[in-house]
Formats: sequence, C-alpha cells, structure tokens
Amino acid sequence: MERSGIICGGTICIDVNKVIDRFPPQEHVAKIVEETPDSGGPGFNMAVDLARLGAPFPVEVVGVVGDDAYGQLALDVCRDHGVGAGRIAVLTGGRTAYTDVMIVAEGGRRTFFYQEGVNALLSPGHFDLAGSTAKIFHVGSPGVHARMDAPQGNGNGFTEVLARARASGHRTNLELVGVAGDRLRDLTVPCLPLLDSIIINELEATALTGVETHRDGRPDWALVEAAAAALIRMGVSTLAVVHFPEGVVAADRDGRLWRQGAAWVPPDSVKSTNGAGDALASGVMLGLHEGWPVEKGLRLGVCVAALSLGSYSTSRAIPSAVDCFAYGDKAGFKPTA
Repeated sequence: MERSGIICGGTICIDVNKVIDRFPPQEHVAKIVEETPDSGGPGFNMAVDLARLGAPFPVEVVGVVGDDAYGQLALDVCRDHGVGAGRIAVLTGGRTAYTDVMIVAEGGRRTFFYQEGVNALLSPGHFDLAGSTAKIFHVGSPGVHARMDAPQGNGNGFTEVLARARASGHRTNLELVGVAGDRLRDLTVPCLPLLDSIIINELEATALTGVETHRDGRPDWALVEAAAAALIRMGVSTLAVVHFPEGVVAADRDGRLWRQGAAWVPPDSVKSTNGAGDALASGVMLGLHEGWPVEKGLRLGVCVAALSLGSYSTSRAIPSAVDCFAYGDKAGFKPTA
C-alpha cells in the first residue's frame, strides 16, 4: 500500500491576535489597536499552512475542541481550507483552547496568554488512527496538555501516541512550544527515539540537548548544527531540523549537515512573527512527504516563514509553494556563516 497524506495532531486552539501599541509594565495600560481570531497551535497551524501551500496530498487534523464559537471557528477553518476534520472530537459543554497573542505593533514581538480549555482533556484515546493511510503523523506539543503530559507506561501520552503511530506504519514528526526548559526536556527526550524527524527552534534544541546554540548573545551556525546532530544521537532516526532568525540547519543519521539562510524580508513588511516557526516547518514537511532533497525543503521552509511575517495571523499571508519559491528567488537569502 502506498501511503499519502499528513495527519496533524495535538494542539488545536484559536489565536486571538491582538495588536497593541506597546507592552506595558504591570498595572499600566496598553491600547489594543487591532484584533483578529484565527487558527492556532502547532497541530492546527501545520495543517492549515500545508493546505495554503497547495499540498498535493490529503491533510487531516486530530484533536479536541469545545462546542462553542471558537470550536466552530476551528471547524470552519478546516472546511474553508479543505482540511479533514473527521478526527476532531467536539466535547459537549467544553471551552475550546485559545491564546491571547499580544503583538507589539512596532516590530511584531509576541507574548502569549494561553487558556488550555478542552486541551487539558486531550488524551491518547483521542488519537484514533484507525484506517489511516497517511504517510506522516505530526504532533505537538508537550507541556501544554495536562493528560498527555502525565506519566503513562514508560513515558507520557506523547510517547504512547507516537509509538502507536509508528506501529501503524506512519512516519512521525514532533514540534514544540516555549515552555520551561526542564519541563520541556523531561517530556520530550523520551519521544526522540520514536521520531523520524523533529523541527524545532534553537532555544528548544538547547533545552533538549544541553548544547548551547548561542555565542556572544547570537545564534551560531556551527553550534546550532551541533545541537541538530545531538538530536540525531539522542534517537531521531532520519532528520533533525533546527531553525533560528538567521536561517535553518539540518542533520541526518549519516552525519550530513545542511545550512539554509533565511529569506530576506524588508523590516517594514513584518507585521508579526507569530506562527513563523510553524510556517517553516510546513515547508520542510511538504518536502519530506514528497521525497525532495533536504536542501529544497529547507529553502521552501524559510520562504514560507518569510512570507508568513506579513500578517498578524499565523497563516493568512502564506501563498502557494510555487509563489513561496518565487519570493525567495527574488528576495535572496541571508549568508550561512
């Protein structure tokens, strides 16, 4: 049987993107100048981004929402983008998870206030992969799901689900979110031997591996490569991808390393960095599914990330993969040394 498609599981939430004139100190006031609710969460964002890129294969989401307005919005987003929602459980009387994303108007820097909602109830039992012929199972994110994070068997809910996905013939991929380093490491390191690939940022890579990725306060290409290689040694079987503002690196089981500089973006084009990591991951994942050379997937990833910066939403500025490549060809890329 030839497999095709990606199932994106785990964190489904609504990002309520609130553009503010400044980030205030405690007990001071900031003005909200714009507010837009949209799709959010690494599981959900990956699916929507792949659809917007024009992925030539089925894309599905698995997770939980409440039977409230935000839950309906999540289902509507899936319908509008042609994303399969049949594996999303709607929990009666539940509150759909949401994040107030406070985006400073100048520079687009973000701060997140997360309401876990029914994501606290997400459990391995919700990950019904019966009948799935998808090629890849993508999941996120350890640290923000109470039941999935709880000890189970020899690991946690994420290790259980990843093991089940692998046993049913899926390749596996994991994304993370910014939780405390010790907690992230405790929850995620047991997942690494169950992964075919991992796509994370340099701070998350440092938390997992202990390899410092910064020199003189800035990410260093060689150090980031060392962290990617360490993820392979810790169990990731095929490809470890680590991204940072200047670009992205990858390492594989054969000891090969790749570097790709970020696509240039005019500073006045940046509205928000919210979802840029997910956007980059979607480009890499499309390439992994299609069997592209690693360098082609990394190049698409940085182009998708660059274009995602043009919207306060995580996904709305993302065009087709063809248009993303064209943007990179025109804009050029940052150096890799």
